[in-house]
Amino acid sequence: MTETADVIVVGAGVQGASLAFHLANRGARVLVLERESVAAGATGRSSGFVRMHYDLESDARLAWASFPYFEGWADLVGAGDCGFTRTGFMHVFPDELADAVRANVAMLQGIGVDTRVVEPAEIASLVPGAVTDGLAAGAYEPRSGYADPFGTAAGFLEAARARGARFVHGCRATSVVVDGDAVVGVDTDQGRFSAPTVVDVAGAWAASLAGTVGLEVPVEAWRHDTAYFGLPPGRTADFPIVIDEVNQVYFRPEGHDMMLVGLEAGNEVGGSPDRPLISPRPASVEDMVKRVCARIPWMAEGTFRTAHGGQDGITTADQRPILGRAGPDGFVLACGFSGTGFKTAPTVGLCLAELILDGRATTVDIAPYGLDRFAQGRLLVGEHPYGKLWR
Repeated sequence: MTETADVIVVGAGVQGASLAFHLANRGARVLVLERESVAAGATGRSSGFVRMHYDLESDARLAWASFPYFEGWADLVGAGDCGFTRTGFMHVFPDELADAVRANVAMLQGIGVDTRVVEPAEIASLVPGAVTDGLAAGAYEPRSGYADPFGTAAGFLEAARARGARFVHGCRATSVVVDGDAVVGVDTDQGRFSAPTVVDVAGAWAASLAGTVGLEVPVEAWRHDTAYFGLPPGRTADFPIVIDEVNQVYFRPEGHDMMLVGLEAGNEVGGSPDRPLISPRPASVEDMVKRVCARIPWMAEGTFRTAHGGQDGITTADQRPILGRAGPDGFVLACGFSGTGFKTAPTVGLCLAELILDGRATTVDIAPYGLDRFAQGRLLVGEHPYGKLWR
C-alpha cells in the first residue's frame, strides 16, 4: 500500500525538521523523506550562528522571530537540546560601509533587536588583542551566539515525531508526482508516497527535484570550508562571533579552547551535489590563518585541529532563500538558503506551515521570497546593502 500524508517534506535538515514540527504541532499528518539521515547535508556542517544582523529587513525579521526558540528551546520545542551558547555577535565594516551599517542598526533596533553600533575602540575591547586597522564601525548584538546545528534539527524532528510525524531516512526522492495540475506525491527509491502537498527542502538537490515538475529554480550547489583551531596557551574563548568584512573571514568560539573559522571569499559554486565532499586544501587553511591573524595577531600561536567541507544550495541571483508555492498546485519551495538559513529556520518553518494550512504566512511576510521574483526582476536587496556575502 502507498503511504499517505497531508504534507510530504523532502529533506531533514534544520529547515525541513522545523517545518515538520510546526505542521505536526498544528495537527497535520507529516511525512519527512531524507536521502541520508537527519542534518546530514548543509545543517550538519553549519557554523550555527544565531544572530539578527542583516541588511534586508525581512531577513532580520525572520531571524528575530526565531531567536526565542534558541533562548527558550525547552518551553517552545521541548525535545532534545539546541545547545545555544551566548557569546555576543559582531559584524565589522570598512569606511565605505559605515553609513550602511549605522542605517541597518537603526532598522534592526526599530524591529526590537538588542543591537548597537560599536566604534573601533570598543571593537578592540570586545575582542581582546584585536587590531582595528581598516575598520570604521561595527554592529554588536550582546545576546546572540551560536547553537548546535545537529541538536537543533534532531530536536525539531524528535518533537515532530512526538506529534505524529513520520520520518523515513535513507530514502532518495527521485521525482514529484503530478496528476493534471496538482501534486499527488513523491516517487523514491523506496516506492511512492502520496500527499496533496510536497515541500522541496532538499538543499543542494532542490533544483533537480523542482525540475521534475517543470520548474527552473536558480539554485546551485555551493561548497564552503571551515576549520577548527586550538587557541594559544593562556587564551580563552572570551570573544564574540565576528564577521570581518575587511578580511572576508568569520570566526567564533568553539567551546572553551578552540576557534571555528570560515572564509567569505573563494567559495565554490556549481557542479554536482553528489560529488564527494573533500577536506579543505592546505592553501585554504593557510588563507584562513592569514585572514584571522590580520585581525587578531595572537592566533599565530594557535594550533590547527581539523577542517571539513560542507555544501548548501545557493540562490545565485541574490543569495536569499526561495520560499512559497510554485508550479503545480500543492508544490512548495523552501530552498536556496545560501549558507545563512540556520538562524531563521524556526520562523521559516512556522511561516511555511501557516502558508500551507492557512493560505498565507502571518508571523513574517514571506511573499517577497517567492520564485516569481526572478521573472519579475525584483531581486531581494537591502535598502542599505553590503553586497553579496559569499564571493
